[in-house]
Amino acid sequence: MRAERIANPAIAGWQDTIITGDSIAALEKLPAASVDLVFADPPYNLQLEGRLTRPDQSEVDAVDDAWDQFSSFAEYDAFTRAWLRAARRVLKPEGTLWVIGSYHNIFRVGSILQDLGYWILNDIVWRKANPMPNFRGRRFTNAHETLIWAGRDAGARNYTFNYDALKVFNDDLQMRSDWLLPLCTGGERLKLDGRKLHATQKPEALLYRIMLATSRPGDVVLDPFFGTGTTGAVAKRLGRHFIGIERDPDYVEAAATRIAGVEPYDGGALETVRGKRAEPRIPFGTLLEAGLITPGAVLTDAGARYAAVVRADGSVQAGPVSGSIHRVGAAVQGLEACNGWTFWHLQDGATRRPIDHLRQIVRQTLAAVA
Repeated sequence: MRAERIANPAIAGWQDTIITGDSIAALEKLPAASVDLVFADPPYNLQLEGRLTRPDQSEVDAVDDAWDQFSSFAEYDAFTRAWLRAARRVLKPEGTLWVIGSYHNIFRVGSILQDLGYWILNDIVWRKANPMPNFRGRRFTNAHETLIWAGRDAGARNYTFNYDALKVFNDDLQMRSDWLLPLCTGGERLKLDGRKLHATQKPEALLYRIMLATSRPGDVVLDPFFGTGTTGAVAKRLGRHFIGIERDPDYVEAAATRIAGVEPYDGGALETVRGKRAEPRIPFGTLLEAGLITPGAVLTDAGARYAAVVRADGSVQAGPVSGSIHRVGAAVQGLEACNGWTFWHLQDGATRRPIDHLRQIVRQTLAAVA
């Protein structure tokens, strides 16, 4: 199958653009069911009181921007409900949403997600390799943030999750829900006059893992709180399309400049490992339709101890037992279950080969015409 999805004409004019304006108003202008993935880094409503200083009384460059300040929890909840509802409208039925937050807001966000009908798939702990210390020494060091990954609907089953690619990425181990990644520092951190341009710029490594895990080349990734464009930069590099929404014109300008300097990876390098669970299901009867097996053909196991005759409806018969290749394979061995694709073989000249190789021929043919 093609790695890149077919473009959606309704969203084509919005792709790879940054919309300057309010996130909720902009979301309402986008076509419904047009976005594959949403990554949202909304205001955290940190509720900071006064200046934050180090033990030497130097001031910490904390998040004190106006966009992170709300007069009450009720105001913050209303804002959260509005943007989550608008984001859900533009998500495709199989689309998913990521939202990141801290203990200040993530529990409120999670509750509202569920109220609106999203289905939580995972929560991820981003464990920071280099967290800011707790200078006052009155609490634990805040060394992590939490991400929620959610499907648009409770019944969603066809969302993208590149399990096999992640397992290879993680040295053949299942990817866990705790991710150790550094903060955004060094040359990646955008600055103006020596100070951080954006207080909460996320590291590209975080977005790289999210997009690798839950999107495909050609997908449209929406970020309704675009900031300095980390989502857009990573999306461009990985062959995804992006839509950014940001109300601060200085951030928009910085993001546009940053993204313009990104070189996309070569298309062939964007292919990912896909396990059998990601392959299209091929019924045994399809082999008869394709002429790869004919009714009356005799299947045997690898040692030719058991034999079964193929019938025109795709069933097989071994003595008094008939049914699917799996059911009959289990019956002749006296087992509860059997993978008929690997158990049954077909004579091919001087070689006896598992019928699974014929299924792979069908899959390759489908991929060639997709």
